[in-house]
Amino acid sequence: MPDSSQDSALQAAKEQTKTYAKNLWNTIHRYRKEPEMPKKATSEKMMAPFEHEQSWLLQLLAVIPYLLILLFAFSFFWDFDGIRYTILGHPFYFEGLLRILSVSGLIGFLTNWIAITMLFKPVHKRPLLGHGLIPAQKNRIAFRLAQAVSEDLINPEIIKRKIHESDIISKYRKKSTDYIRAIIDNPSFRADLKVLLVNYIDDMIANPEIRAALAQKILVQIEKSMRETSIERMALKAYTFVKGQKMQQIVEDALTRIPESVETGLDRFDLFLDNLPEKLEANSEQIEEFVTSMLYKLINQLDVHALVEDNLREYDEQRISDIIRKATNEQLRYIQYLGGILGIIGGLVIWEPLVSVLCLTALAVSIFLLDSFLLKLNGQN
Repeated sequence: MPDSSQDSALQAAKEQTKTYAKNLWNTIHRYRKEPEMPKKATSEKMMAPFEHEQSWLLQLLAVIPYLLILLFAFSFFWDFDGIRYTILGHPFYFEGLLRILSVSGLIGFLTNWIAITMLFKPVHKRPLLGHGLIPAQKNRIAFRLAQAVSEDLINPEIIKRKIHESDIISKYRKKSTDYIRAIIDNPSFRADLKVLLVNYIDDMIANPEIRAALAQKILVQIEKSMRETSIERMALKAYTFVKGQKMQQIVEDALTRIPESVETGLDRFDLFLDNLPEKLEANSEQIEEFVTSMLYKLINQLDVHALVEDNLREYDEQRISDIIRKATNEQLRYIQYLGGILGIIGGLVIWEPLVSVLCLTALAVSIFLLDSFLLKLNGQN
């Protein structure tokens, strides 16, 4: 048979196989029952998002900028005018205190707000305002994030270790065996599968190109097997002469009777399906070793660094900024509001340098000692 006919028959066989493979999948899908695959290990109590853990504190701090603005405005009407107290022989002049505290607090808040805003804005470079730090360093950030992820968070060795520790392949193999058993034990599925198998063979043999190609391959194998047995070859030629047909036609006629033979032997197919789960269970170790080796090969070919970096480089500046802002938004807001508190403390130092420094030092030491005590207490428990 010419090569073109062989290629045409091969293409026809592939198309037929694709069609029936799709029908087979649809049949399995129709009878399938979702297996209960192993669930991911999760903590009994999911940690609440950061914004919900201490939202009350964030809401309290959010009042600080508005309070400072009100104090600044109020200082124009009254600001401890002429008020003075002497404590332990030291005079304290309170006049102008509200304006000092409000201005220094607002400066602390606005300084932090401007610094944080400059991290993300402007997204696109402007002639005078410049470019936000994060958008301007998009490619560098993508490289560093990819490097951190591939080296410290997700790399082939870590993935392999997690697969081994979780025993996930064995769990999925057991669940998959139960899944297969549940499907093939269904009598309706077996009936549909038999019909599909018979129709597949029937359609393949009914195609003249495929049938001729199969007959040609069979004849080639017969010729090879009889190459050194001249008597058998002569007997085959004599049989062909008596029948009055070419050997090609004889083989093709025999192939047309294959579907009938398949139908009569389908009881053995039931026996095969009955024994399939047990065979899978008996070869479980080999199956798991094969799947593990294939998975390891796939993991070794996985370039996590390139994957992460390429994906991040495709993001525009705004999306990169949004990702980082969403991950750190609450923390950045804390920094802004704490800037106001630190500004107020700085205002107290401006107002009474020596007393304020002594009081702040005593407060810092007290907080440190209390924190150390609580840490030891928790360690003992």
